[in-house]
Parts: sequence; C-alpha cells; structure tokens
Amino acid sequence: MPLSVSLSIEGDTTVIELTGELDAKTAPEFHQTIEKAAGHGTSTVEIRMAGVGYMASAGLRSLVFAQQKVADHVTIKVVGAIEPVSRTIRTAGLDRSIVLSDD
Repeated sequence: MPLSVSLSIEGDTTVIELTGELDAKTAPEFHQTIEKAAGHGTSTVEIRMAGVGYMASAGLRSLVFAQQKVADHVTIKVVGAIEPVSRTIRTAGLDRSIVLSDD
C-alpha cells in the first residue's frame, strides 16, 4: 500500500499526517516532508499515524531521522498510532525521546 503524506501548520505545531504503510519503499517521501517540517521553526512536530497500518524498521529509522533534523528544543509527538506501531516504537526505545499520544 502506498503512503500518503500531508504537511500543515496549526499554530506553533507542524503537523505531518501519514496514511498507508511506512516501509523502505515509502520512507523517502516521509523524509522529504520531515526536511520541510524542520524548516518551519515550530516548537512541535506532530506526526499523526492513525492511518498507518504497518511500520517496518525503515519507519523507525525515519523517526530517528526526524529527531536528527529538528532543533533540539523541538518536541516530536507521534499521535494515534495503532498498537502494533506504537509497540514497535516502544520496543525500540524511541518513546524515551519521542512523545507517544493516543489523541
């Protein structure tokens, strides 16, 4: 399944909304969006993942890439990830540096 990526600004938050599968084939599109988001200067980058049904290890690498691209004071928040995706993030230990939220 392809990945659909959208980018918007809501106040002081850059919102990236993902729908589909985040894997090695689709990660480059997400990376391009992260590059754009990093330049907006907002205090939070919110990655809405409710529509992501599958995330491979390339998706984890993409989240690490996001951490590397944004400024140190910027919070990365993953919102609405289904249990298998959020479990993968927690198992990798990324929940220590990325905020996981249900809403």
